Amino acid sequence: MRTLLLTAAAAAVLSSPALAAEADPHAGHDMGAMAGGQEGETADAGMSAPPSLLGDYRMSRDASGTSWQPDASHHGGRHDMVGDWLVMSHLTVNAVYDWQDGPRGDERGFVSGMAMISARRWLGDDDSLALRGMFSPDPLMGKEGYPLLLAAGETADGTTPLVDRQHPHDFVMELSATWAHRFTEQDSLFLYGGLPGEPAFGPPAFMHRLSAMDSPEAPISHHWMDSTHITFGVLTAGWVHDDWKVEISRFRGREPDEDRWDIETGALDSTSARISFNPNDYWSLQASWAEVKSPEALDPHEDERRWSVSAIYTVPVGDHGWWSTTLAWAMKQKDHHDLPAWAVESAYRPNADWTLFARAEQIDTDELTPGGGHGPVETVAKLSVGAIRDWRVDDNVTLGLGALYTFNAVPSDLEPSYGGDPQGAMVFARLKVGG
Repeated sequence: MRTLLLTAAAAAVLSSPALAAEADPHAGHDMGAMAGGQEGETADAGMSAPPSLLGDYRMSRDASGTSWQPDASHHGGRHDMVGDWLVMSHLTVNAVYDWQDGPRGDERGFVSGMAMISARRWLGDDDSLALRGMFSPDPLMGKEGYPLLLAAGETADGTTPLVDRQHPHDFVMELSATWAHRFTEQDSLFLYGGLPGEPAFGPPAFMHRLSAMDSPEAPISHHWMDSTHITFGVLTAGWVHDDWKVEISRFRGREPDEDRWDIETGALDSTSARISFNPNDYWSLQASWAEVKSPEALDPHEDERRWSVSAIYTVPVGDHGWWSTTLAWAMKQKDHHDLPAWAVESAYRPNADWTLFARAEQIDTDELTPGGGHGPVETVAKLSVGAIRDWRVDDNVTLGLGALYTFNAVPSDLEPSYGGDPQGAMVFARLKVGG
């Protein structure tokens, strides 16, 4: 089954459409040109995006936290000038019906999504300020989150780990501020702080990756790659030189608790560092490391060392389309063993109406023991494929209907509790405002 799964992954995820011609990597710097409406739906929207406040590159390179994505990434959202501030806003809400097969499966409906608003301005010729807030309806799904076979992490009641479920994210996903100073056209220094915020580790968080954002299903590799994207306390200092970025963070290592509506505080006891490189408009590469202090409330004496490398490739397709693929690997090093994970995901939008998406991933985990708790290390894998059809209601509102199907692969010692290699499916309706 696993051989079939990985063969299908290679065919479904790695098949590529024709590449577009290279575009000018240094488009204009007029922020005011973006005022008064939504960013265009063209595939090369990033090519005409305003400049980033962190360096001499287009804002389309900036992703979640201080992470980078390819410059050619689609740059959605509504943009308005309010005095000297460029205000950007975006809303995505998914209404999902979720079915997970087998003895450890479940089915239910839930609502997920994200609302974001940010404001940015120049402070004189060389200094800039950016403010950002992100909020999620996830707590409305309940503390146990939604069924997701092979997923594990966090807790619903403070005593029992969530297994075969994806936890809800906190209502407040980010409240952050970024100050930057440009020394030259190629060099700038920035400081980022968030409560919560995202430290310098891993690729952009999955709900911000163009290759993943159309799927309502969280990756099972989330807690290897990007679970620190909601960190209750983070400070990051970084240096940008042309197409390179080096940054270091101090942050609170503990994962959010089961109260999804509050703001938590604590010592900045953990450290991460990341180096990023965008060699051209279509590629974004990163390598990162983190020492995470006591991430799990149910096992507070265990620390983790994490490593991550990733490559994102994004290219325009036709007049209104794009294709984006992410390949990522990560490692958790615990006291007693190393736990690797990899994921490859791809989304293809041939036109303004349809988006096709797929993800293949594999993790080594010790958290799938029936009833919860740490047990033997198991290697499990998942392949998900799906599509969504969008209808534009007006310039700022889009409605979509989508579905996905999932194939899971488990080792022989887990097959009795899972009923073999179980499957799953989701159908969903999506509302996007300003995207």
